[in-house]
Amino acid sequence: MMFVEQIREGLQVVGSDERPIGTVEAIVGQLLRIRDGDPATEGSRHFLDLAFVVAVDGNRVRLLLPAAEAKERWSAESD
Repeated sequence: MMFVEQIREGLQVVGSDERPIGTVEAIVGQLLRIRDGDPATEGSRHFLDLAFVVAVDGNRVRLLLPAAEAKERWSAESD
């Protein structure tokens, strides 16, 4: 995970299908804290394991999973 140091607040997080799921808020341990991009959820925060990150390019963090699957796997807690 050499690209972890490139992850910064405000980067867009996209699934392997290029669909956006939110923006980076922070790295908490081995988790990526993401602010949900869905206006219906009022920007709630979620956590996703950094192991699902495959690349950081430009202003985007790209995931190994499609957006829908990433949303199924994320949690609302950082435990």
